[in-house]
Amino acid sequence: MLRQSLLAAAAGLGLALAGTAITTAQTPTPPAGTLRSVESFQSIAQREARSAALFTEMGKVLQHPRCVNCHPATERPRQTDAQRLHQPLVVRGKDGHGAPGMACSTCHGKENFDPARVPGDGHWALAPASMAWEGKTLGQICEQIKDPNRNGSRDFAALIKHVAEDTLVGWAWRPGPGRQPAPGTQDEFGALLKAWTETGAVCPR
Repeated sequence: MLRQSLLAAAAGLGLALAGTAITTAQTPTPPAGTLRSVESFQSIAQREARSAALFTEMGKVLQHPRCVNCHPATERPRQTDAQRLHQPLVVRGKDGHGAPGMACSTCHGKENFDPARVPGDGHWALAPASMAWEGKTLGQICEQIKDPNRNGSRDFAALIKHVAEDTLVGWAWRPGPGRQPAPGTQDEFGALLKAWTETGAVCPR
């Protein structure tokens, strides 16, 4: 009964996220909602410049509402493309799964509940506070992502596996009706990350 009432109260709401589309100057801007292929960056001869350009393209996803809302600067997530504070009022909690009595799983199931427009995934949670990047520059986000002390002790291989295979990351591209998905696909994003690490993991300035 509690779950049903909370789902009803959450109708029309969803954890989803708004971002800034970032482009590079080397080639024409691709259509909105897409990601450039790794191959399209081969024309950038300088390795460091190519690496930074790859991450800049990744920023179209990282700074999109689908990601930023779950990487908030405070203990409270945001929702919708307008990035409103989450309603009802919830907080991160000790492990990112909400506070006692108001856990994420109270409303969020293993998949999207489209009748009430409540998003879901098998391990719905907020990103760790060390990975909060709301309001940060793309360069600052880049430094966070490659820092094992802040990224969950992940090396590059683990980062690639995380973004390419994790279902909660993948939710950004399957957010359900009424929510704008992140640009491109999860596979394309994973390929960009892999290419970025292989070119030196240079952060844009």
